[in-house]
Amino acid sequence: MGARAARYGGLVGATLLSVAGCLGGTLPDAPLGATPASIWRIPAGPATLTCWLVGTVLLVGAWWSLRGGAPSSRWAYVTAGLWALPLLVAPPLGSRDVYSYACQGWTYAHGVDPYAVGVAAAGCPWVDTVAPIWRDTPAPYGPVFVLLAALAVSLGGGLTGTVVLLRVIAVAGLLLAAFCLPGLARAVGVPTRRAAWLALASPLVGVHLIAGAHNDAVMLGLLLCGLLVAVRRPGRASALLIAGLLLGLAVAVKASAVVVVPFAALAAVHGRHTVRALLRDGGWLAGGLLAVLLVTSALSGLGFGWVGGLTHSGDSEQWTSPPTAVGFVVDYAGALVGRDPMAVPVVRAVALLLLAGVLVVLWWRTWQALRRSDDGGLPIEALRAPAALRAPAALRAPAVLRPRAAARGAALALAATVVLSPVFYPWYATWPLALLALTATRTTWFVLPAALAAFLALPDGTNLARSTKAPGALLMTALTLLLALRALRALRQSRRPQRPRVPR
Repeated sequence: MGARAARYGGLVGATLLSVAGCLGGTLPDAPLGATPASIWRIPAGPATLTCWLVGTVLLVGAWWSLRGGAPSSRWAYVTAGLWALPLLVAPPLGSRDVYSYACQGWTYAHGVDPYAVGVAAAGCPWVDTVAPIWRDTPAPYGPVFVLLAALAVSLGGGLTGTVVLLRVIAVAGLLLAAFCLPGLARAVGVPTRRAAWLALASPLVGVHLIAGAHNDAVMLGLLLCGLLVAVRRPGRASALLIAGLLLGLAVAVKASAVVVVPFAALAAVHGRHTVRALLRDGGWLAGGLLAVLLVTSALSGLGFGWVGGLTHSGDSEQWTSPPTAVGFVVDYAGALVGRDPMAVPVVRAVALLLLAGVLVVLWWRTWQALRRSDDGGLPIEALRAPAALRAPAALRAPAVLRPRAAARGAALALAATVVLSPVFYPWYATWPLALLALTATRTTWFVLPAALAAFLALPDGTNLARSTKAPGALLMTALTLLLALRALRALRQSRRPQRPRVPR
């Protein structure tokens, strides 16, 4: 598909998705608990599902066709903006989370602690629009986002106005991310046209972050801005303090951003990577982050109750999370012999322990790679030797390799967090997507899952994973085992002594 066909094919796809939203999106009075079959039987059901499917195929196909990079940076930004226009005016799509945000903001604005009770117990007048599973669940988001949601409620004057303002906040987060991408791309030595295309034109961004108004957009904007400041001004106390403040705001929106902080501390080091330099430069960044968390928790009057709310984020069980899928399969196997292992909580706990280990290993390898670069080695070697040896001279310069190594470690940390978390929703794929677009040498391995995730939700928020529980769990478990075997094989090969490869 050529660039012109991709641009206008994607625009048609985005328009069809907007039409599907008007016909059967997550409108306040839309029925809850629908299935694809029940949607098909309503008067506008066939038109809704047809527009949604065709629109998703067109949008995903257009994005996929240029995964190697758009013709130019300007072209990528203009096209992503064109695709966003129909979705800006569409009803909420793919999820009812924006109504949860509205009720959590209403709860706080009316003097009730959203970390202590669910929105139903708080008496939110819009509780009927919230998905039933989240009506009795305390807010799992940080105090900064609760304050933003309360501000939207106060200024919105009603449900419609609140939803519009929450979408404005999400778009502001995306604009901040779009502003930071060129600087980050230059810092790590990749073309902005590729990074901007993969990070901003993704169907997940348009459908879930813009139309769905998910707070992940705000988290990503603050996260990329904090990384940019740390990468561009390493060793400068004032700049690193600002970087820490920005990263702290990202964590205070959604706690998942915290896995990036240790890698940002590595990017903040100026000169040789010694423990003393890490404590000195990383300390300023950590100080800014802690200051934000303490101040926002105190000013909101909520304290650190939001930490406890994180335990409820896994209340939903879906096979799209690999640990949950493995737990399902173990339970199915136990049922065949007349037992109920209740394996899902156990496998999820093991996965979280594994995630902690993976994050430590990723940080340590990045640290060792950066220390090797101090002696004239290639820091990317520790992460991917063949790519480093094939990289052009511009990418082998220390000024590029150091931020690139730290950014790649952060990207892999976010990817591991998404894969090993107890729950996965399609918009979670946007977390690592933004950083992998800046650091990965090959794109298919992370673009393909993001493209497939675009098909998991229907316009009214119906999650297809719920109606495909058994086959989906079996398929995800088989895929998880296959990838685990490949990872073990690659680990064994990496431990074997290799002959030095001399570039031509």
